Amino acid sequence: MKDVYKQAVLAAIAGGEEILSIYNTDFEVEYKGDNSPLTLADQKANEAIVEKLKPLGIPMISEENKNKTFAERQNWSQCWIIDPLDGTKEFVKRNGEFTVNIALVRNQKPTFGVIYVPVTKELFIGLVEENKAYKLVWDEKKNFEDNFIDVKLLNPTESEKMRVVGSRSHMNEDTQQFIEELKTKQNKPVEIVSKGSSLKFCLVAEGLADVYPRFAPTMEWDTAAGQAICEAVSLQVIDQKTQKPMVYNRENLLNNYFLVTKS
Repeated sequence: MKDVYKQAVLAAIAGGEEILSIYNTDFEVEYKGDNSPLTLADQKANEAIVEKLKPLGIPMISEENKNKTFAERQNWSQCWIIDPLDGTKEFVKRNGEFTVNIALVRNQKPTFGVIYVPVTKELFIGLVEENKAYKLVWDEKKNFEDNFIDVKLLNPTESEKMRVVGSRSHMNEDTQQFIEELKTKQNKPVEIVSKGSSLKFCLVAEGLADVYPRFAPTMEWDTAAGQAICEAVSLQVIDQKTQKPMVYNRENLLNNYFLVTKS
């Protein structure tokens, strides 16, 4: 694995450690302008990640940073896209289904993604250029290379059911309508699989679900790492407005609706 990717993995783990330092306390919750929760964990994780990645000299887009204007960003050939705590609602509910997301985007396309689950220490890593994605449980007692001796290669497989990923916090009428239409088209039972945060991408990449429709607002930092992991195993993340794979470092960081599916 390239050194730049190793550093991103270590940054995700460092962010996760900061999150757990708050998660295991009686933390306070503030609210942003859009009424979504913000905790000290978001801020501390972001600081830890930025500290790890800053020496690499690659610009960053992060949910918790004051991001550059598009006039400044549009000439970037590459950048990190970071969500230091994805699934803040899951964090507040204390169900463990929250993640740290870091992606490296080159020419607007994700080439690498890491999703780290602090509570379970699970790591999902996508190397798009190598067409490989991994899942492992991080052991801080081992050095970096030893953690990769026995890893699971992700490989989406067919199922006797059509398993549709639904959000715990964002199931809406559009998504329900998509599911109902799917039921009329499929010759096999349709099953709903629920998961929080970017773990929904991981379900499809791991072969535990078949399709992930997202017909609710997301930002670039919510999806870039998950898209890298999915594309590394030949899944598609299709922008429902352009009908093309989603691209990043756009002028508007708000995503269109999208669909994760097999090619």
